[in-house]
Amino acid sequence: MNATAAIDSYNKVGKESAVNGADPHELIAMLFQGALLAIADAKDEIARKETAAKGKSISKAIAIIGEGLNASLDLRVGGDLAQNLSALYSYMVSRLVAANLNNDIAVLDEVTRLLTELAGAWNDIRPQVVQTSLQTNASAQAQRAYRSA
Repeated sequence: MNATAAIDSYNKVGKESAVNGADPHELIAMLFQGALLAIADAKDEIARKETAAKGKSISKAIAIIGEGLNASLDLRVGGDLAQNLSALYSYMVSRLVAANLNNDIAVLDEVTRLLTELAGAWNDIRPQVVQTSLQTNASAQAQRAYRSA
């Protein structure tokens, strides 16, 4: 095994470990980060005139947004917020398609700004998510203890 293959294997195991150990909130944060990294790669690839690589990176960002972030929404429970996020994700996907066709870095920057704002808001609610999770777990433990007593 050459050094590059060994590093790739190590990175893959590291990513899989991070995903396996993540809670749902962290998984969504990872999706935001993955989409942002794919878009950054696409911008670099446009600058280097690497058309195939650019297409692959933009396709990766589209998949993360369309099949990851959008699919994580519960439109029945999430109400207007989920509907609006779904529409925004669809808009971002269509903008990424346009950026791919036109090698348009300005459009990639637009989608980056949108994703960065959403990721920031998502990360800002983390303390609330952790607190709610702790309360839910404590309540569940109390109920189990009550039933077994």
